[in-house]
Amino acid sequence: MTSRVSFVRAALVVVAVAVAAGGARVASQPTGTAPSTNSRTQPNVVVILTDDQGYGDVGAYNPASRIPTPHLDQLAREGLRFTDAHTSSSVCTPTRYGLLTGRYSWRTRLKKGVLWGNGDSLIEPGRTTLASLLRARGYYTAAVGKWHLGMHWTARPGAVVDRETTQGPTDWIDYTGPVTGGPIAAGFDEYFGIPASLDMRDYVYVEGERVVEAPTSALPGIPQGVPGFHRPGAAGPSFKPEEVLDRFTHRAVDVIERRSRTNQPFFLYLPLAAPHTPMLPTGDFVGRTPLGPYGDFVAQTDAAIGTVLRALARAGVADRTLVIVASDNGPAPAGGIADLLTQGHDAAGGWRGTKHTLYEGGTRVPFLVRWPGVVAPGGVTHRTIITTDVLRTLADIVAAPLPADAGEDSVSFLPVLRNPRHDGPLHEAIVMQSDGGAYAIRQGRWKLLLAPGTGRSSEVATGGAAVPAVQLYDLEADPKETTNLEARHPDVVTSLQSLLAEYQRIGRSR
Repeated sequence: MTSRVSFVRAALVVVAVAVAAGGARVASQPTGTAPSTNSRTQPNVVVILTDDQGYGDVGAYNPASRIPTPHLDQLAREGLRFTDAHTSSSVCTPTRYGLLTGRYSWRTRLKKGVLWGNGDSLIEPGRTTLASLLRARGYYTAAVGKWHLGMHWTARPGAVVDRETTQGPTDWIDYTGPVTGGPIAAGFDEYFGIPASLDMRDYVYVEGERVVEAPTSALPGIPQGVPGFHRPGAAGPSFKPEEVLDRFTHRAVDVIERRSRTNQPFFLYLPLAAPHTPMLPTGDFVGRTPLGPYGDFVAQTDAAIGTVLRALARAGVADRTLVIVASDNGPAPAGGIADLLTQGHDAAGGWRGTKHTLYEGGTRVPFLVRWPGVVAPGGVTHRTIITTDVLRTLADIVAAPLPADAGEDSVSFLPVLRNPRHDGPLHEAIVMQSDGGAYAIRQGRWKLLLAPGTGRSSEVATGGAAVPAVQLYDLEADPKETTNLEARHPDVVTSLQSLLAEYQRIGRSR
C-alpha cells in the first residue's frame, strides 16, 4: 500500500503544480452577461439535492421500497446510477459546503453539527464554488431552495449579536436590512429560498439579498416525534411550511423557462427542504403510501423532481442538460424510520445506521446522473465517489482550470460518466464526518471509524460499557459493518490513521 500511495501523492503534486501555474483565481462575470465561450456546446447543469432521503427510499436502489418514486427511477433508466456515492457528512450543512466548494467542511470553523438560522456565512469570501466556476465560463447561475450555509444578517443598532450559538437568539436581526454573504456572494446571479432547515426559526423567504417578508407573525412549533415537527419561532405573515416544496418547485420551473429562451447556458442549484421534517404532504399526496407522512412526503418530493424534469423537456433543453440528483445524507430518525421497518420499508436500504452516524446508512446516498449523448442510459457503477467531487467534475466538463486553492478534496468522475466500467484511479481515500464531529476514512474495501458506537457525540459517554473507540470494517466481506476488525489488522488502522492525519495537515486530499 505504501508504494502505491507514494506514487499517487507524487502524481498529485505534479497536478497541483500544473494547476497553480494556471494563474490566479478566475473572476466572476457580472450578472446577466452573455456567455464568453462555446456556450452552444456547454450543457445546462441542474443539481438537485434532496434533504434526508434514504438510499432505500428510491425504487431504483431498493426494489422492496414501499414508496413510489417513478421520476427518480426514470432518471436511473435514462442515466447512470452510482451505488457507492457518499456525502462528506451525515448532516446537511457540512455536505452542502462540500458539494458547492469541493472541500471538506471540517477545514472551516464548523467542526461538528450544523449551522442554525442565526448562523453567519460558512463559505469564505472569494472561495471558488460551483456557481462562481460556471459563471466565469459564461453560465447564468440560479439557486432555489434551502441554503443552510449561513448568511450575514444585518444587526439592529445596539443589539447583542449572536451569530454562532446553536439555536441562538434571532431578535438582534434587522430583517429590513440586506442579507449578505449568502448565495449571491457565492456566485449565484439569483436566489430564492429559506435560510436554514424548514424546522429552524426564523421562518422567512429570502430573495436575492433581501427578506421577502419580515417575521412579524409566529409559528407555535410542533413537538419532536410528530411528523410536522418544527421549532417555534417568528415567521413571515404569509409563510406556510406546507407550501415550501411547491414554491421551490414553481420557482425552479420559472428559472428553466426564462433561461431556456436565451442562448446562455444556465446552472440551477435546487436544494429542496424535503423530505426533512416537517413532513407535510399536501393534496393528493396525503395517503399516497401506506407509510404515513414520511412515505407520502418522499413521494411528493419525487413528484417535484418530475415537475422539474418535465419543465426541461417542455422547454426543449432536456437533451442538452446535465442533471444530478442526490441526497444530503441518510434518512433521519426524526422521520420515524424505525417504525417504518415494522411496515416493511427500510429507508436506509439495508445499510447500517442513519443520518447523524458514521455508518453507511448515514452517508451512502442515492446519486443519479443524466446527460443525454454522453451518459449511456441504464448504467450502473460501483465506483466510490463523494459529493465534493461534483466541483472538479463540472470543471472538467466545461474545461475550466481550477486555482490551486480550490476543490482541495474534489476528484473528477467524468471518466466514469463516459464509461461506467472505467477502472482508472479516482480517490486515494474519502473522508466522512458524523454529526458529533467524528471521522471515518474509506480506502477501497477498508473503512475506519475513529469513534465509539455510531460516532455521534452523545454516544462518547458509554456509561462504563466497553465500546471500542476505533472500528475497522471490510465493506466487501461485511457491507453491514457488523464485525470490527481493528484488532486483527493493526497495520491497516495505522495506515488509514496516518493518511487522515496527512490530509488534515496538508489541507487537501486529492
